[in-house]
Amino acid sequence: EFLKEHKKVEQQQASISELKSTVAQQQTGIEALTAQLKEQAAQIQKVSAQLEVNKPAPQVVVNKP
Repeated sequence: EFLKEHKKVEQQQASISELKSTVAQQQTGIEALTAQLKEQAAQIQKVSAQLEVNKPAPQVVVNKP
């Protein structure tokens, strides 16, 4: 009985280690995606600012009767 329980505990510990490894990999992936999103947001902001600067001034049209 003790050996069965010992084996069960070892299996659980192996599962926990595997899950911890998976969580660490996912965390690394999340951090990479977060960095990419921040970079894209900065690029979008830059393009938006450039579009605003290059926006033509409104033209006034005069109607002559």
